[in-house]
This record gives sequence, structure tokens and C-alpha cells, in this order.
Amino acid sequence: MNPLTRRTALASSLAGLAALGTTTAAQADAPSPGTLGRGRPKSVFSVISDIQGDLHDFAMALQDIEETNPRNRSAGLVINGDITPRGYDFEYRDVKKVLESNPHPRNAHWVIGNHEFYVPKWATPTTLQQATWPNGCTEQTLFNNFYDFTGRRKVYTEVDLGGVPALLLGTEKYMHYHDSKLWDEVWMSDEQFSWLESRLAYWARRKKPVMVFCHHPLPNTVSGTRNALYKSDYLQPDRVLNLLGQYRNVFFFSGHTHWDLNLSDWAVRRIVPGTGNPEGFMTVNTGAIQTLFEDDGHGGERSLDPLEASGLQVEVFNDSILLRARDYRRAAWIKELHVPLFF
Repeated sequence: MNPLTRRTALASSLAGLAALGTTTAAQADAPSPGTLGRGRPKSVFSVISDIQGDLHDFAMALQDIEETNPRNRSAGLVINGDITPRGYDFEYRDVKKVLESNPHPRNAHWVIGNHEFYVPKWATPTTLQQATWPNGCTEQTLFNNFYDFTGRRKVYTEVDLGGVPALLLGTEKYMHYHDSKLWDEVWMSDEQFSWLESRLAYWARRKKPVMVFCHHPLPNTVSGTRNALYKSDYLQPDRVLNLLGQYRNVFFFSGHTHWDLNLSDWAVRRIVPGTGNPEGFMTVNTGAIQTLFEDDGHGGERSLDPLEASGLQVEVFNDSILLRARDYRRAAWIKELHVPLFF
């Protein structure tokens, strides 16, 4: 999407969407939700996204997460992209300061987002000057800022969330450096695709659910993805969908839209024709820390109160996954969905 729109604002039920290649969890051939999740979960982790400089709400979220999923027993925290407002090294340091001054899980994992690439719009941190993009900023500098912050040398990696495998994905190019007609679209290398394919197959053989995180949503999945703003976030959408669509126990988490978790299609199953998997895989909106949005009824979106902030708590049982949407402003649960696993 064009970053000149609200992305630069610095200054429980599933929807039955079979016509779009999605279906509800209740329609799948699986155990009754009433029999799921008995006993204590084997893993509980938290997911947020889109901090984008809203450090007050980031701190508020960390404080609330400590109440619902205390750090001494949390399996981790995933920040699903847009860690910073623009990608400056000092903005990453500001995020780290807030993290370290508030309670947080020992395992914090970071996904790259489009806002990590917005430095080139600025001649200086206080001077927006898009006419002279990229203002002397190289693409590699932006990736290096992310790598220095995360301690990684790739945007994609596998992490452990209390015995639950999680695959973190991300773009390997900021496309405006490569094509003046493009901006924030996700581009993944053959190497990343091969790695993703091998890890999904590996965990499927071991009958493990797999959590997959990418900042951008896939088309025709969660809230906002039938809006024109979010239909073209991937340059290789079919390749991603055809991989994920083979696996019934994949849970794909996306941010970027900032669309409200109160919406009915916050979590849906996505069926990909031709993959041999009629149940599809789960897709889940991760909400946002900085400003929530909803459909404006005219093909666009409108913002909610800027004090709103939301995220997820995910509880993993032997037979199911419990998805819980959390309102950090009110310290209250929004809704939850218990999703059976298939073995």
C-alpha cells in the first residue's frame, strides 16, 4: 500500500467465506469444540504487531500481558512487524528501552514489517522529503538496522515457543529500490521458499502444529484482505498459499492492516484449491498497538480512537489451539476461538 496514507500517521465467531476459498473451523471434520483443551495448555505465548512508535501503548500492552501470561511461565512474545515507525537505528533503541523497562517474556521474537523501510522518505529524522527518495539511504542499511536489533542475519528464521515450532517470514527486498512502481510488496527468495517448504514438511511428519508469522496478510483471509488496500501485498501470493495450503495444522498470523479484532473475520480458515487439503489452514489477524481501523463502507478504511490497542494470547493444547483476542486499553478479553488440531 502507499505509505503516504495513514501508515505514516506519526504527527466468537468466524466468518463463513467459502466463496472466497475459506471456511469456518466448525465446518471441518474434527472433534467437537466442547471436548477440546482439557487440562493445562502446554504452551502459552503472546502476539502483538504494529508498534510504529506508539511506545506508550507498547508499554501498556507489556504490562497487561504480564497479568494474563506472566513472564515466568510465558513461552514467548512475537512482535509481528512494524516494530518502528520508520526503521531508524535510534527508533529500534527506543523500542528496546521500553521492552527492558517493562515486564516481558525472556523470549521476544521480531518479524520485519514495511515500516522498517521508511527512512528513505526523510532527509533527516525531522525533515520529510520524499521528492529526493532515498535521500542517501541504502537498502542494506535498513536491513542492517533490523539485523543489529534482532541479532539475526536473515529476515526469516525458526524459533521455539514452548515446544511449538514457529516460522518467521519476511520480505528480502524493499521493492521501491528495485521497481519505481512498487513500494511495500513482499518478495521472498527461492532460498526462503525452500526453507519454508522443508520446515513445514518436517513438522507435519512429526504431527506438530506450526505457527507461521508474517507482517503482511495473505489475500482473501482475515479482516481487510478483501479491501483493495490489501489485495496485493505479496508478489508471489500463489506460491505462499500453495505451500501453506497443504497443511491443516498451520496457523498463519498477520498484522499490517490494523483492523479491529472485534470484527467477525478476525480468524478464518483459508482453503487453497489443488493442494489436497479440504480443511485449509488457519489465518489470524494480530490486531495492532498503534491505531486500529475498520472498513469505511466505501472501499477504504476509517480509524478508531487512537487509544485502542489489541493483540493475541495463544494457548496450545495437545488436541487444539485456543486463540484469544485481547483489548489492552481495557485489560479485557474481546473474544476467543478454540480450533481443533488434525492428526
